[in-house]
Amino acid sequence: MLLRRLVRGRISWGDLERVVQAVADRYDRSPSHARFLDADNWLSTPVVIDEELFVKIISQQNTLVHALFTTGRNLGAFSSGTAGFFESFQTPAEMARHELEATREMRDLGLNTPEPKEAFEVDGYGIVVFEYLPEFRALDDLDPDTEASLATELFAALATLHDAGLAHGDLRAENVLIRGDDLYFIDATSVDSEAREAIRSYDLACGLAALEPILGARATVDAALESYSISSVLDAADFLGFVSIRPDHDFAAAALKSEIEKAATDSQRV
Repeated sequence: MLLRRLVRGRISWGDLERVVQAVADRYDRSPSHARFLDADNWLSTPVVIDEELFVKIISQQNTLVHALFTTGRNLGAFSSGTAGFFESFQTPAEMARHELEATREMRDLGLNTPEPKEAFEVDGYGIVVFEYLPEFRALDDLDPDTEASLATELFAALATLHDAGLAHGDLRAENVLIRGDDLYFIDATSVDSEAREAIRSYDLACGLAALEPILGARATVDAALESYSISSVLDAADFLGFVSIRPDHDFAAAALKSEIEKAATDSQRV
């Protein structure tokens, strides 16, 4: 956590107060109550205002860190035999606008996301505002005995995104929220639409990696095959090595590959 704070950087209290006041003024919430989340997040400072607005404050340092991550991810994509497909941003405001637009695109497809409200700039910081979702859990809090059906729903939602020519780009347990019986996607990132097939495979590999520690390899592959063909899952397997070196994924890549290969063999016998 200390390393994350050093890399992410700290926004001065004076700047934080000005940003919070600017958001409160825009939503006629002055005076307002703001609380800062000690979230495990490299790329923004998250704030909740009046338990209704979720605000991400993006600094120039956040943008630089995102660019470094993007370079690393593209190198990993090269190692998987495909061109890099992650895009970076020049300014915090550009980064904020992209996340807002990506969330709107997902929501327009009927997928669950926090309601995107607006993105703007305050004193050089990129600000993106969403509705705040109270009482949610992250995907890795899923109870496999009672909520295994949510895994099938996750892959169905991902397939809906892919069928529309879109992608998430940063699918991991922390970016899938459970609220009641519903799944919500958050934190979509920027990808190059010209690499659509590679992005689709990468997204699917990330979904497999997120669910394997919860459900086990066999159940995870079975859930993916409810929405994807075996050939698509085989393509995703090529990215599992890349995904496994990311610090935000911890899963049994060899077990997943083995189950995917078994599923491919079984499909040939049918």
